[in-house]
Amino acid sequence: MMQHLIVFPVVLPLVAGILLLYQRQGLVRYKRTVSVAATALLLLVAIGLLRQAASGEITYYALGDWQAPFGIVLVLDRLSALMLLLTAILAVGAVVFACAGDDEKGSNFHGLFQWQLLGINGAFLTGDLFNLFVFFEVLLLASYALLLHGGGKARIQASVHYVVLNLAGSSLFLIAVGVLYGATGTLNMADMAIRVAELPAERDGLVSAGALMLLVVFGLKAAILPLYFWLPKAYASAPAPVAALFAIMTKVGIYAILRVYSLIFGDSAGGLEALEQPWVWWLSLATLAAAGIGVMAARDLRLLVAYLVLVSVGTLLAGIGMRSPQAVSALLYYLIHTTLITGGLFLLAEMIGLQRGKAGTRIVKGRPMVQGAALAMLFFVGAIAVAGVPPFSGAFGKALMLNAAEGTQRLWLWPLLLLTSLASLIALSRAGSTLFWRSHRGTSSGTPLPRRQWFGIIWLLSAAPLLVALAGPVSSYTQATADQLANPQVLIRTLLPNAAGDAP
Repeated sequence: MMQHLIVFPVVLPLVAGILLLYQRQGLVRYKRTVSVAATALLLLVAIGLLRQAASGEITYYALGDWQAPFGIVLVLDRLSALMLLLTAILAVGAVVFACAGDDEKGSNFHGLFQWQLLGINGAFLTGDLFNLFVFFEVLLLASYALLLHGGGKARIQASVHYVVLNLAGSSLFLIAVGVLYGATGTLNMADMAIRVAELPAERDGLVSAGALMLLVVFGLKAAILPLYFWLPKAYASAPAPVAALFAIMTKVGIYAILRVYSLIFGDSAGGLEALEQPWVWWLSLATLAAAGIGVMAARDLRLLVAYLVLVSVGTLLAGIGMRSPQAVSALLYYLIHTTLITGGLFLLAEMIGLQRGKAGTRIVKGRPMVQGAALAMLFFVGAIAVAGVPPFSGAFGKALMLNAAEGTQRLWLWPLLLLTSLASLIALSRAGSTLFWRSHRGTSSGTPLPRRQWFGIIWLLSAAPLLVALAGPVSSYTQATADQLANPQVLIRTLLPNAAGDAP
């Protein structure tokens, strides 16, 4: 049974999605029960896979028993197990929150939600580039419909930009995969790493072109400057539980950059070694600076949180650009923190908007809220955590990032990251004082919020203190993950024991 556990994160949401979409006119209670049960079971599976990967052993599942590099393989190592668990934790909070009523604002929410998880989990597990493309398409198709859930002019406008840009990205992805296949003769990432290391010098230009096209595609998914303009409006317009789940979407692009370039274009790639590093490093700094300006300019709470996602993207990509195990360990810890906290803030923004009536999530004075004290406390925790102020996980994560910078990297990263954190703190302080402190006159507006919404937000924001309390084991795991990524020959030998002996 344990050898088949790797395929469960793909099969489970696939089957749940089919059941939910087949019963399109079914009872709401049935849909909610199936969706929540499937997501909770996915969390248990992810915990089991993390425990399995924590030993350091890399395992794989060959579909149809077709061995690599000829068949489709799902690969489980420390990084993929971590991303699966993070996705499952985020999904539990989002789906329970949606069951408070957001899922009834449109059709097929839960089925599409499960298929979104199918695409995300598949992207984290796949061992070849073509199936990475396939799973990207699955998660994008589900996200197109989820973004439009509930309708409305703002969502339609944002979705048009989102769809057009991602269709262009998908076309470029397919071209890049074709170029790399033509140059290397394989799509399996471990096999491609071996062949790139043995590549004749005359093919370096072709492989370099394919690799840089892939970087554009992954940069679009991760929302790196200048490819991030679709994100703020799309995330701000999406339904709250969808926006919360979308917090992991940019991390899929970051994961792809980390996986592909550390494995295929690592130390043994010769002249193609680290060809992405200068691009990622300088564009990450530019993304960080632009996102800081966007945070200060935001006049809507949803838009503010969307720009905070971009701040995290710039920070994480800077960790990749530093290209060291210490930096990768720091970015993985920060990735866990920012995914859960920004996801929780999207849910919190929805709760605040519901209690403010016509003022909604606009950062303007309004009537006091019925449950304003509890919402203010949650906002305070989320704001401190995401801005990087002690004693919560954001401060610890950013300290790790700053400590990982070396030499001239510090001259660029330290001032930018600290200034962006200051801008985030000022923007969140302004928003909090306007929403809670200055909005104290008149009768309270809104009705008490459902318990499911409270569960969703507390579930995610509790990561802020828990990641500090568990900083020791979490950082030990992320350091072990970074060390494993820095030694790709272990993965290559696991998948290709016969060919690995010839690898440099």
